[in-house]
Amino acid sequence: MKKPSPQRQPGEDTAAHLAVPLPAVPPSAAGALRTDAPAPGEGVPTPRVSLLRQVTASQLAADGTPVPSGTQAVPAASSGIEAPPARPAGPAGGTTQSPAEASPSTSPYVLQQGTSTTAVPQQAHPQARRLLRRFIEDQAPPTTTFNIVDRLVGSPYANPTVAPTPESVEELARPVLLFALDLAEAMFRWGAGALDVETSVIAVTASLGLRHVDVDITNQSVHLNHAPPEGLPVSMLRVVRSSSDNYAGLTLVHQLVADITAGRVGLEFARNRLRSIRRRHKPYSKPIVLAAGALFAGFFVLVIGGSVNGALAATGSSLLVTLVTRLGSRWSVPSFFSVAAGMFVATVVAFVLFQLDWLSHPELVVAGGMMLLLPSGRFVSAVQDGIYGFPVTAVGRLFSALLTYASIISGILVGVAAWRAFSTRDLDLAAAPDSPSLPLPILCLLVAGAVVCGAVVQQVALRHLWIIAAISVAGYLVLRLFTDYVWHSPRLAPAIAAVVIGLLARWIGLRIGTTPLVLAVPAIVILLPGLSIFRAMYRMADDNEISAGLVGMFNAFAVIMGIAAGVALGDTLARPFTKDWNARARKRIRRR
Repeated sequence: MKKPSPQRQPGEDTAAHLAVPLPAVPPSAAGALRTDAPAPGEGVPTPRVSLLRQVTASQLAADGTPVPSGTQAVPAASSGIEAPPARPAGPAGGTTQSPAEASPSTSPYVLQQGTSTTAVPQQAHPQARRLLRRFIEDQAPPTTTFNIVDRLVGSPYANPTVAPTPESVEELARPVLLFALDLAEAMFRWGAGALDVETSVIAVTASLGLRHVDVDITNQSVHLNHAPPEGLPVSMLRVVRSSSDNYAGLTLVHQLVADITAGRVGLEFARNRLRSIRRRHKPYSKPIVLAAGALFAGFFVLVIGGSVNGALAATGSSLLVTLVTRLGSRWSVPSFFSVAAGMFVATVVAFVLFQLDWLSHPELVVAGGMMLLLPSGRFVSAVQDGIYGFPVTAVGRLFSALLTYASIISGILVGVAAWRAFSTRDLDLAAAPDSPSLPLPILCLLVAGAVVCGAVVQQVALRHLWIIAAISVAGYLVLRLFTDYVWHSPRLAPAIAAVVIGLLARWIGLRIGTTPLVLAVPAIVILLPGLSIFRAMYRMADDNEISAGLVGMFNAFAVIMGIAAGVALGDTLARPFTKDWNARARKRIRRR
């Protein structure tokens, strides 16, 4: 039986009869509903009550809009709203109503209070709300698992051949991690940067079947942790306590990693090949390295404007410095004191020859003797590690390089102080040549010869010597161009030349199968400010010019750091030019 329509008694609150309208009806429906409130004592018409459902104010304002008291909801229309057709009766005799009809968010309505009509905003479409939320809010989850293989983007191993994970991954984890630690130790000992070591370890472990390996590199240690989703984790640590110049071995390790990531080498063969690389003799013997270091000092003195006598004196003093440092290493003397002793000997020899009138500019001889002792490779590696996200390794390498730098200036300072104590002849630093007087083609040949000798000292492979010479000559030409024609800035010009060297080193190195560091570090030796360091130390030995000496030391250190940062910047600028090479390598890997 149909329930009778409720009647509003006189004086009853109108808010108790708030109603939700039905959907709009066609104009053919008969009858219109009144939009004004009934007079006191007048009953609500039966058609109105039978079509409207009583709800509370909170149900009507589903979008959060407060509904004022005494307001009544009616179907939206300009003046009069036609009544909808009758709906079929439900099972209990009442009217049926779909969820869409009962929901106030899908039915347009207006609120009437007194004689004014207020429109209630309709809720936005769900897709529009979703698009707006996606535009405003950050869609990334607050925490997510970082894919360690993403660290290979931009490296020569950007798309390694990932081997399928075997069923017995726990048995494979230990030998693969041991091989990766041996690889990382060899690279660290021979002067590789932290980023090169990390990318090599990630590429090798992924190519050999381990996909859940975390790498942690500090100044002297490499920590590998394999934690699969199912199974026991395996953690290994290796500490590297020694270092040696062996860029030829570093190149062979780089080629081994490239073969592993290309899928051409398995674990057992890679282990034997790495063992043979570590046992391989260096390309140059100790007498050849000694002679190359002496020739480098002589060439460098000629490049910075010295005479033939100065070049010969620098060659002899460089031999003495090398012998003193090797003797200190044989006696297990810390390198700080052995390097300081070598620079003291070089300074004393130069001033003795100056006292005998055999030299006119002893500072050039001292500058030539210290160039190979400057830790240029560690400065470059420290700056690159700091830029690429290895702050602990960067601080450790920078502090080690600063100790070597301090030992060099300490030996020079003690030698200058000793000469001032026993000699009355003063040195005129202003009389030293600021620029070389030889023709530019001859200077380029001298630069190439000096850099080749320096590369021999750092044990670069024989086939890479001419490439390093060409890169260094290009950097030297940029240096002369900026200092002579563009902008005479002794601090900015070496940094710009280092950018060119770093760019060429990466662009060429990835195509000949070696790391850019092997080509860049020997090439920047010619840019280092050895003469500025000596001049600053000579002023610091005088009590009246200590402040000028400190300023000179700061300028020299700024030039060294600018050169190191320039190499890192050039390496970064060259990455867009090496993307095609990486794409071709990926195609070759896929074809296999």
